[in-house]
Amino acid sequence: MPYFDAASSAPLHPVARQALLASLDEGWADPARLYREGRRASLLLDAAREAAAEAVGCRPDELVFTSSGTRAVHSAVSGALSGRRRVGRHLALSAVEHSSVLHAAAALEADGGSFTEVPVGRSGAVDPSVYGQALRADTALACLQSANHEVGTEQPVAETAEICAAAGVPLLVDAAQSLGWGPVPGRWSLLAASAHKWGGPAGVGLLAVRKGVRFAPRGPADERESGRAAGFENIPAIVAAAASLRAVRAEAAAEAVRLRALVDRIRTAVGSLVPDVEVVGDPERRLPHLVTFSCLYVDGETLLHELDRAGFSVSSGSSCTSSTLTPSHVLKAMGVLTEGNIRVSLPAGTTEEEVDGFLGVLPGVVAEVRQRLGAPAAAAPSPTPQASLVVDALGRRCPIPVIELAKVIGEVPVGGTVTVLSDDEAARLDIPAWCAMREQEYVGEEAADHGSAYVVRRLL
Repeated sequence: MPYFDAASSAPLHPVARQALLASLDEGWADPARLYREGRRASLLLDAAREAAAEAVGCRPDELVFTSSGTRAVHSAVSGALSGRRRVGRHLALSAVEHSSVLHAAAALEADGGSFTEVPVGRSGAVDPSVYGQALRADTALACLQSANHEVGTEQPVAETAEICAAAGVPLLVDAAQSLGWGPVPGRWSLLAASAHKWGGPAGVGLLAVRKGVRFAPRGPADERESGRAAGFENIPAIVAAAASLRAVRAEAAAEAVRLRALVDRIRTAVGSLVPDVEVVGDPERRLPHLVTFSCLYVDGETLLHELDRAGFSVSSGSSCTSSTLTPSHVLKAMGVLTEGNIRVSLPAGTTEEEVDGFLGVLPGVVAEVRQRLGAPAAAAPSPTPQASLVVDALGRRCPIPVIELAKVIGEVPVGGTVTVLSDDEAARLDIPAWCAMREQEYVGEEAADHGSAYVVRRLL
């Protein structure tokens, strides 16, 4: 069964498995002790730190191991803010950061601080000059991911780091998605990553803090990991993480070329095989193994289940896959279609046959889900068109409001309007996206007694 969700967690690399098993026998003792077993564990920990630091591009004494990538992000944000508290309590971040960064920003705001979200373009990337405008005199820290976890778009880290450096603001880079493919360029100040993203074991994160960055760890003091990551180090997992990072880096150049070709095949084929699909993310400046697309008139959760039944494990940023029924903040920030969203992220070793198999079943699965939801094949013209119509989709979740709009757009004349009443948050994004895809005019959103009224004018 092909597993196409490496962006969530990559399969354990064979080198990681070997290193983990070997170090279980050698790295179980306390590395802080002076007896033989402790010295042996300390040597393993030091070697892993040196290997990881080389891959990151920092000094070994600038890098510590944490219990996860999320913990690394939270420690980086809290430590940098605490260390620069005399500057202020303002945080700058892109609107498409990982939820761990957003949660840290929300905690700062709840504690009396503030943050500014820098908008992104339709490809998902920030404009460095716009990012620079978010920096203030009281900005203590800036955050920018190296590559987006949902759409694969690479961010202009090096350019943004220069702007931050000129403003005297340290830049934290969440490199979880990209570190396995290569070092992060530019003059970043702090970096966080997670081993399970590159084929290492879960439960190991990396936190790098450059010399000269003011950093004051929050919470009770601890003598482990330079005081920046409390608790006994999981040496076998750390050794496996460092070993697998070195291994995937050695394979990265060749594997990137191979997987990029497979992803290009998906990006090209999806639009021709499945009607009403939007491929999102930057087509060029992107991770080599990841592609995301959204399908009109499709319930994302159902689509994922049907693809799973067909033997393919994929992920989604669609609102319909969330228990809270809220749209993906990444897709929302990009202003692209959120319904029926599919993220395909290929692990190392994925074959052409597996990709061809996925492309072979995808059209039928999408068509079946659309038929089940009553999606129209095309807007049928009405023999007695009305100047305007109102569609009541209150209480109905995506993609039903868009489906109901598509069903009746042919019942108004060119120049006529359809008003969709909806209380689904996704409608605010998906109705304008439908208009762009169908070349109709999105007039705007109006207040309503319940929910919102979305007005569409027929142009074709």
